[in-house]
Amino acid sequence: MLRQNFIRVAFLAGFGLLTSNGRINQTAAFASPQAEMPRVVNARLETRTTSQNLSATVEQIASENANARWIGYSVERVPGSGQECCENFGGHGDALCGTCRLEVENGGGSTHSHGATAKTVALEGSEKMAVLLRLADKRVMHIRIASNDCTLDAGGLQFVWLTGVTARDSVALLTKFVRAEDFRNESESDHAINEQALTAIALHAGNQADRAFADFVAPQQPSELRKKAAFWLGAARGRYGLILLQKMAKSDADSDVRSQVTFALFVSKEPGATEEMIRMAHDDESTQVRGQALFWLAQKADKKASEAITGAIQNDPDTEVKKKAVFALSQMPKEEGVPKLIDVARTNKNFEVRKQAMFWLGQSNDPRALAFFEKILAQ
Repeated sequence: MLRQNFIRVAFLAGFGLLTSNGRINQTAAFASPQAEMPRVVNARLETRTTSQNLSATVEQIASENANARWIGYSVERVPGSGQECCENFGGHGDALCGTCRLEVENGGGSTHSHGATAKTVALEGSEKMAVLLRLADKRVMHIRIASNDCTLDAGGLQFVWLTGVTARDSVALLTKFVRAEDFRNESESDHAINEQALTAIALHAGNQADRAFADFVAPQQPSELRKKAAFWLGAARGRYGLILLQKMAKSDADSDVRSQVTFALFVSKEPGATEEMIRMAHDDESTQVRGQALFWLAQKADKKASEAITGAIQNDPDTEVKKKAVFALSQMPKEEGVPKLIDVARTNKNFEVRKQAMFWLGQSNDPRALAFFEKILAQ
């Protein structure tokens, strides 16, 4: 029993859950890594239960006064997404998430620091993330996300933590902000909220977020929304995201959107993404899209990508696409790209294509390219 009590005291002390007189620190205990919420410091902290739907709860809190403050709640996050420490999506979990300082220049951003304020996280990391809403003038001004492994510094403001929030309610609330503007006016201050809300939904685990993204990329939605949503389909939505991207690649009428789809396929880790890029490079009606697909295929630098690029140089009916394919060769690792460029410069029947290959060989600073030029000049 004595040993068990010692272990309990050591555990609590290690997480700062004991006061100097040996009592349990209730505030710290609630904010410990074992709890649903992150550790919150430098804040006037209170908790509330979401007794009605989330949107109504947020509206009620916002209506209480015009002061700047934060609302936060926790949801399950996309598996394998790493740590969203101060909005750094896809971090590699360096075991120290550190402190997110939410108030920078009157709440205009957030910063991340390690050092004395950093806190060691659980070895497996948190499976949840915090969604953070900054209120001012009785409305939501900013939306942030952070791993539950992070420490949140609220800059002395009131911080209201909501319990009982469901993923369904969270996605519904955030979707309202996605739709608050039409994603077309980059100068509007609310435009940033759209993207912040979209990012937060993308990192929600579960089919509620999948259904929201299926609607975001529907043909009737603004093209800017479809483009931004396409990125997150590749970056965070897994197999379902790939299915939606494949549909967009074949049916979206906007070539600018389909060009963004090629990048989303590049960042996707799902089997089949490269094959869809190859199909787009070969079959898409737009020279712009085919060229973009070739560019991102070059970054893959695998056998399938290489064959697709050289196939475009030989067979694409448009000279501009052929030239983009030559540029794609220049983006491949030099041990593979330079010999292919030399072969194109030596043998291709299209003068413009040969000239493009010569140009990129000249930019390569590769000894093989220099030897090739010397051989031509000696003839």
